[in-house]
Amino acid sequence: MGSVELPVADSAADRDRARLQQLGYKQELKRGLSAVSNFAFSFAIISVLTGVTTTYNTGLRYGGPVSMTLGWLVVAAFNGCVALSMAEICSAYPTSGGLYYWSAKLAGKDWAPLASWVTGWFNIVGQWACTASVDFSLAQLIQVMILLGTGGANGGGYLASKYVVLAIYSAILIVHGLINTLPIQWLSWFGQLGAFWNVAGVFALVVIIPSVAKERTSAEFIFTHFNTENDMGIRSKAYILAVGLLTSQYSSIGYDTSAHMTEETKNADWSGPMGIVTSVALSGIFGWIYLLALTSIVTDIPYFLDPSNDAGGNAIAQALYTAFQRRYGNGVGGIVCLGVIAVAIFLCGIACLTSNSRMGYAFSRDGAMPFSHVWHRVNKQEVPLNVVWLSVSVAFVMALTSLGSQVAFQAMVSITTLGLYISYALPIFFRVTTARKSFVRGPFHLGRYGVAVGSVAVFWVALVTVLFSLPVAYPVAKDNFNYTPVAVGGVLLLSIGTWVFHARFWFQGPITNVDA
Repeated sequence: MGSVELPVADSAADRDRARLQQLGYKQELKRGLSAVSNFAFSFAIISVLTGVTTTYNTGLRYGGPVSMTLGWLVVAAFNGCVALSMAEICSAYPTSGGLYYWSAKLAGKDWAPLASWVTGWFNIVGQWACTASVDFSLAQLIQVMILLGTGGANGGGYLASKYVVLAIYSAILIVHGLINTLPIQWLSWFGQLGAFWNVAGVFALVVIIPSVAKERTSAEFIFTHFNTENDMGIRSKAYILAVGLLTSQYSSIGYDTSAHMTEETKNADWSGPMGIVTSVALSGIFGWIYLLALTSIVTDIPYFLDPSNDAGGNAIAQALYTAFQRRYGNGVGGIVCLGVIAVAIFLCGIACLTSNSRMGYAFSRDGAMPFSHVWHRVNKQEVPLNVVWLSVSVAFVMALTSLGSQVAFQAMVSITTLGLYISYALPIFFRVTTARKSFVRGPFHLGRYGVAVGSVAVFWVALVTVLFSLPVAYPVAKDNFNYTPVAVGGVLLLSIGTWVFHARFWFQGPITNVDA
């Protein structure tokens, strides 16, 4: 690879096109994103207002303040290693395929097809689950807002059935699908709005929440209180802390979006890596500040987690509603705050589907998906329209599990986290093993620290994969069973099974679609 010379290029656009051609692909998507826009997509998907809010109950139940406020810092440090390693590889291979393309190039000739196949399927399934979990979380939040707005669970408020929640979810999905049929210039605007909304929303809530609350927790409570009263039969503090880290880990996923958008980004081999690193760094800072503000008003953990409270057991919704009710005599302000969060989740869902569709476009371009010739098509606006609606359809089917078991659907959050992080770790693993000496770095690189940082990243992903597969309650029963290992194991078995019996006979990894 190092011996191949780039064609002469007169502009940044020409250099991007030439680099993509060197990697084996024609320029088919419109390259209209700036470095800021590329960053905005990842920052909007990470969306700390989304991640922290939707998983706060888990963190509060398992360890409480310590598992979230201090656990956040631990997770942020290790996630930083993952992000830096991904950014280094992204700089070397700026393609929409991202992770599965990286695995193919780094695993070595003999292992490239299998490595690419497994990485790609973990990534795309994780992204489908991400779209499903984000949009379904928004539907649930809207249900809670309606419940509180009509008097609360204890005041005759309207509690939507699971079928109504699914209908709300379907409507959200369709709207997100329609938005993602727009040209990239419009999607760029939504991405930037999502980034702005998360920053502005965090600042607004961090100022409003403590100033409104009449009762606030102490700094000692926020940083030292460890909640062991989880009603889940788990008493080991180490075990509780391990499960509680899911809040922090889930709140920092999706930054591979910067890689998937590189074929639409100018100066891609620098802008893509910087999008990854800056989105993770800023999300770590803003997320921690947001967590501190929320935890400062969680004065009664058992009550806020109680399913019989006005918010139906949604801790953040109840805490905000209670704070405004005690100050002003009604909880309308709390519902408005939830509305700010809901908008952030909505914008996050748009970016999720954008990333999802670009990954599906690239994966089908290389023939890895059934009916690839259908999903790889782009319309006159250079939008992969068919794969957008494929992503919407798959996300809808995934959410149907909520009708049978809410616990089964909660595994969607975990498969989102682990599916994506496993796909992050695989190319990094090949970078520090098979490609340790042959890796040809791009403009963004870690120098002599690349292997060390990558090794830490792989270790961390391996650790959280084990931790999040542990039972979350004892004794284990169908109502509390952790379906995460089933979901992750299912993706692994299906990808390996289809490889052994079918794909190994024809899938050769990324396919060059330019003339030699």
